Amino acid sequence: MLKVFTRSGIAFQYPASWTLEIEDDSDAWTVSVASPGTAFLTASLRPGPVSPTQVTDEALSVMKAEYKELDAEPVVESVGGLPAVGYNIDFLTLDTSIEAWLRCVSTSEGNLLILGQVSELDRLDYESVLKAMLQSVTIADEE
Repeated sequence: MLKVFTRSGIAFQYPASWTLEIEDDSDAWTVSVASPGTAFLTASLRPGPVSPTQVTDEALSVMKAEYKELDAEPVVESVGGLPAVGYNIDFLTLDTSIEAWLRCVSTSEGNLLILGQVSELDRLDYESVLKAMLQSVTIADEE
């Protein structure tokens, strides 16, 4: 069974068995969807003139400061029918391999940054679910 998150013209599907939390910060918001295991997806909408490339580069810098052995490969693809920039990321934590990806797309409401992450322990169970969640993103023009 699937549920749908919708806010600011942005929507995506997620499994009903996953936990959803929303954080509001004046005109910005963040939604986190966590699996019963280690996988999660976080989407943040931040208004402002910053480019999607700057947003993903800043997010990657924060991750690199935390995880010194992080490898990242630049990616350009479509999210919600719009061009998105980002990175495919691999790193180790507590001797466990982690796969993550960052994607950012410019919407009429601001930059939407999406982070998906799963550990080697849960990759078989949740990697395809995370990718399906990203593919389910829709972005409506609210202007």
